[in-house]
Amino acid sequence: MDLIYHRPDEIVVQLCTRLRQERLAQQMTQAEVAARAGIGVNTLSNLESGRNTQFESVVRVAMVLGRSAELMALFQPKLDSLDDMLRYEAGAQRRRIKRKASHA
Repeated sequence: MDLIYHRPDEIVVQLCTRLRQERLAQQMTQAEVAARAGIGVNTLSNLESGRNTQFESVVRVAMVLGRSAELMALFQPKLDSLDDMLRYEAGAQRRRIKRKASHA
């Protein structure tokens, strides 16, 4: 399934549903996950419902459910060749962008 064609709110609903399903598959209550993640039950409930919560809460719950590797894989560079790797490493070095001269 390609998420590119979905709206952001649809992706949020889908991810929150998966999070809830994962918790249930591991036979954990909201209270158990919340306590282990160091967040409130209401926060977890909001997260599973797709209501606004801090991203750190998502990370904490993913860690409790043993799914932090998937989060760590987000936004990894696509390095299909040695040239891609060299370009990525060269681009990772901090560079200051010069401003164009403004005409007064």
